[in-house]
Amino acid sequence: MKRKNLRQLLVASLACCVCVVLSCVGYAWEEENFYSKTIIIARPFSLPQSLQDMRAQTIIGSPREYTIQKKDTLLDVARYFDLGYNELVQAYPDMDPWLPPVGETLTVPTFWVLPKSGNEGVVVNIPEMRLYYFPPREKGETQRMVVTLPVGLGRDDWPTPVAKFKIRGKTANPIWVIPESIKKERIADKGWSEDSIPGGSPDNPMGKYKIELTLPMYAIHDTNNPWAVGRLVTHGCIRLYPEDIQQFFNVIHIGVPGEFVYQPVKIGLLNGKVYAEVHEDIYGLVPDLWLEAQKVARESGWEDMIDKNLLLKVLLKKNGVPTDVTIGSRSEDQTEEPTEEPETIKEPDQATEPEHIREPENRKEPAKEFDNTEASNSGAAGAIAAIE
Repeated sequence: MKRKNLRQLLVASLACCVCVVLSCVGYAWEEENFYSKTIIIARPFSLPQSLQDMRAQTIIGSPREYTIQKKDTLLDVARYFDLGYNELVQAYPDMDPWLPPVGETLTVPTFWVLPKSGNEGVVVNIPEMRLYYFPPREKGETQRMVVTLPVGLGRDDWPTPVAKFKIRGKTANPIWVIPESIKKERIADKGWSEDSIPGGSPDNPMGKYKIELTLPMYAIHDTNNPWAVGRLVTHGCIRLYPEDIQQFFNVIHIGVPGEFVYQPVKIGLLNGKVYAEVHEDIYGLVPDLWLEAQKVARESGWEDMIDKNLLLKVLLKKNGVPTDVTIGSRSEDQTEEPTEEPETIKEPDQATEPEHIREPENRKEPAKEFDNTEASNSGAAGAIAAIE
């Protein structure tokens, strides 16, 4: 079926604004809580039209606050806010992810610098383990939009490659025909000798949805282990949270271009200020992160606005959080964070925002919502041999 046009809504702080009632005295997470809070939101951005174009807005989203409750883990909180495990753990490296301190309020890093790319189709930035989808503009539209989702990627010994591709097909409940190389590993490690795993099986690492790529042996797909998102655990493929792929599957179209890029350092502009976002060099492909940062700064066109000392501090932390590095900015602890207006999200009936989740005030950027009715599901069906 045909995808409905993007329609204008009020603005938002976050792609996964939560709309379920939580207990303020203790909370045990259930799958339905994650499914009930997510909706794919297209966020606005403006690319620079020339060097030092101060009208550019290349940072999307805005931070939120969350107060840790009994039985919380950082894995649950990350998924609840549509973050990968890596994003929250890097922001709070000294916090026990399994036993975070009850009552402590976290600033949740739900904002991102856009990676440098062609800004078309699907872009996965490998070091930050995050996917960006730039939908085609409707006729007459001038505003550029982007959707972003966290992903899990290939292990050190099965790295996700830097490459370009196109979407070549989509399959619901895919059969996993296990490649010989992976089969040998499964036999050696666990004694498992299956040739394939049926679609819909809880043991199928592809989950319920698979998006096939023209890049041989790679796919974007669901997962039977949500905690794989934000981790290097696959044989090269891209895993999404089940609630994310369920909706993204109906939004993405066959023929859409895409690319895997490798950018541990990103620099962007918002409201006339320069922000740097730095991630771990997860595959060890960047010999000198400082030289890489200076190169990215030069290419951005905003190098003269950047305080090199502040940039160095961000490089040393590598916490994946966009940080103001503009000359004359206040100290790191007082850095003003980017803000935007709240989005209107489809809410479950009689649902309210819990008190221990708060949004920053004074937001101001428009956003649009995708209608998630079923899109074209033509494409390769049945069993397709692919790496998980």
